Amino acid sequence: MMTNGALKLDRIDLRILCHLQQNSRITNVILADAVGLSPSPCLIRVKRLEKAGYISGYGAYIRLEKLADVQIVFTEVTLSDHRREDFAKFESTIRNVDEIIECHLVSGGYDYLLKFMTRSVVHYQSVIESLLEQNLRIEKYFSYIVIKSPFVKHHYPLEKFIQS
Repeated sequence: MMTNGALKLDRIDLRILCHLQQNSRITNVILADAVGLSPSPCLIRVKRLEKAGYISGYGAYIRLEKLADVQIVFTEVTLSDHRREDFAKFESTIRNVDEIIECHLVSGGYDYLLKFMTRSVVHYQSVIESLLEQNLRIEKYFSYIVIKSPFVKHHYPLEKFIQS
């Protein structure tokens, strides 16, 4: 069902999304049983949710610490100018930096909050120095080295945000 160009979700759709975000490898038969549908209608709903863009992909959560040493760094970035083209240039440049895994334009005392994943603090520093050399109009930046992440959630509490 479409409303204002967007798919109107019901409780079953939300339950499908909740189950898939917690286990994207769940079989359609088990998913259907979990949400109270038969397999065919369940698969139709999943395909509809994918087509409407509610499901953007499927993946695996990898324990990086088993592969290598990883340093997570959060960085606040303030641009010297706030013209549309400055933001566009900054965003298009950092989009191609593999070590930047998240970018958020924020309100408050700075412009962007970036999340870096690097091999070490030295590696992070070389990446940030490379950005500074690219004339992105970075006025200042503050780095926060992650010491420990007691938990990282990989699913959203959908039921808390969706009106019934």
